[in-house]
Amino acid sequence: MLFSPTGLTECFREWEDLEKNYQQIQDTHRLYKQKLEEVTRLQDSCSVAIARQRKKLKELTASLEECKEKHPTPKLNPEDVDAIAEIENSIKDRADAFSEMEAFLPKKNGLYLNLVLGNVNITLLNKQSKFAYKDEYEKFKLVLTVILFVVSFSCRFLFSYRALDALFNFLLVWYYCTLTIRESILISNGSRIKGWWVSHHYVSTFLSGVMLTWPEGTLYQMFRNQFLTYCLYQRFVQFLQYYYQSGCLYRLRALGERHNMDVTVEGFQSWMWRGLTFLLPFLFFGHFWQLYNSITLFRMFQLPECKEWQVVMCGCSYLVLFMGNFFTTVGVVYQKYMNNQDKTKAKSL
Repeated sequence: MLFSPTGLTECFREWEDLEKNYQQIQDTHRLYKQKLEEVTRLQDSCSVAIARQRKKLKELTASLEECKEKHPTPKLNPEDVDAIAEIENSIKDRADAFSEMEAFLPKKNGLYLNLVLGNVNITLLNKQSKFAYKDEYEKFKLVLTVILFVVSFSCRFLFSYRALDALFNFLLVWYYCTLTIRESILISNGSRIKGWWVSHHYVSTFLSGVMLTWPEGTLYQMFRNQFLTYCLYQRFVQFLQYYYQSGCLYRLRALGERHNMDVTVEGFQSWMWRGLTFLLPFLFFGHFWQLYNSITLFRMFQLPECKEWQVVMCGCSYLVLFMGNFFTTVGVVYQKYMNNQDKTKAKSL
């Protein structure tokens, strides 16, 4: 309980204590600003040193390649060959080390973040803050997935109002826009989100925006139930992915096999082979549903009564989503299959 002075003497004594405490606060804040300036200078110094060493390593790599061309391997001493190989391996390791260092250093934002946030520093300075932000991102996806499932279920089976559909599509636009911003911040802080799974959300934002502007009419009603049913299935699969991927990532991080900033994705990656291959049929079914949506919309576009530009734009968006998702997933599966074949051949030898 706070002390409440009653007499004048006690008030004076309380004021003196507050004055002393205020002086301590000022000293602490002055020290904080001093340390902050020191940190800023160290950040600038480290960034310049890394850039300088990267440039010199690039020049050294080019010089080594030139030396190997002028002096083919048979003419080089075995010791020189080993030394060159060791230097090249060290250069590759150093590039990874620099990437880890830069995850804790301020950097220029990309074009997208500059347009959305401006030129502000979004680098989180310690691992706890980075992990907390990543954890908040995962929780945001989970909560919005559940909300979107409930709203899409209501639109599909309980209500049939264009205003409610518009609210659902607006929620999708906001959700995907927020994901793209948060993912860009995560990437700036060391998260290794693959390129397509970021681009996938840009395409989904565009698609949701087009659906939001599609006016009420016969063609909209023709596609409405198919679209809402697809959204229900998509949310179901996303919930499965979050539930099982988060558990798998936790185990792999504990074993030191995954980076602390790795996040769940709406697709399939190589690290998911350990216990998550059962998700592949659900993913492929969703990919082909996107193709089916695209074909349906292109057929609707050929109808004489089709006047809305949204029909063909949504068809193209679904086709892009299908191609990106399908070929990315197939690429991961094929790469894993070839790796397993190489391991089998190595064991047989």
